[in-house]
Amino acid sequence: MRCLKLQKSAILILGLTLAAATTAASAAAAPAATSAAPNSGSSGDLGAQVDASGPAQLIQTAAGAMLKQLDAHRSEYRADPGKIHQLVDQILLPHFDTEYSARLVLGRHWAMATPDQRTRFIHAFYNSLLNNYGDALLDFTADRLKVFPYTGDPNAQNATVRTQVRKNDGTVVAVNYSLHRTAEGGWKAWDVVIEGISYVKSFRDDFGAEIDAKGLDEVIARLEGGAKPAAITTGSGKG
Repeated sequence: MRCLKLQKSAILILGLTLAAATTAASAAAAPAATSAAPNSGSSGDLGAQVDASGPAQLIQTAAGAMLKQLDAHRSEYRADPGKIHQLVDQILLPHFDTEYSARLVLGRHWAMATPDQRTRFIHAFYNSLLNNYGDALLDFTADRLKVFPYTGDPNAQNATVRTQVRKNDGTVVAVNYSLHRTAEGGWKAWDVVIEGISYVKSFRDDFGAEIDAKGLDEVIARLEGGAKPAAITTGSGKG
């Protein structure tokens, strides 16, 4: 079994989660923060620290903004881990294309879903990512993350940014972020691939057959209840 806590940390360091305004559906689906992160200022202030003009810049600056807040207020976050979710809302969510990811996960089922089902699925997908991975950010530090320079075509519409995350035993794990260029918000991340395990593909493979058998509403309810794909749970399999 791979180091699950490491995977949890890496998923949300989206520089993420993990593809700068969200789409209307994403904004409606995202849970609202009830208060600002400790001593962090407004969400706009934190969002301004992220540079979405290029794929590597997005990963590097979003990770830096997250780590800056964690380092400054780590004891406060440990006392109230729920505030981590608010921090993710402010820094990472605007730069993660939750609707695009949800469309890929649902595949052909997206076209058949009602607007309410789409909204519920996006919301549940985002909350699953937060609930499964958010608290592990408490143990994430800058010396564990290395972002490699982006060497692809600067005019491309899609990009992969490679990073490495160091485990407690000193070994490193490859973490690749899939991003695409958007018309309104610059670059956004939409998937994270950890040692060959794609977050999006894991959800699509795990839930696709179940939607066919039981219907979308039942799968949404299971996701809302905290279900996650077996490949992510066990750390096995390839994306």
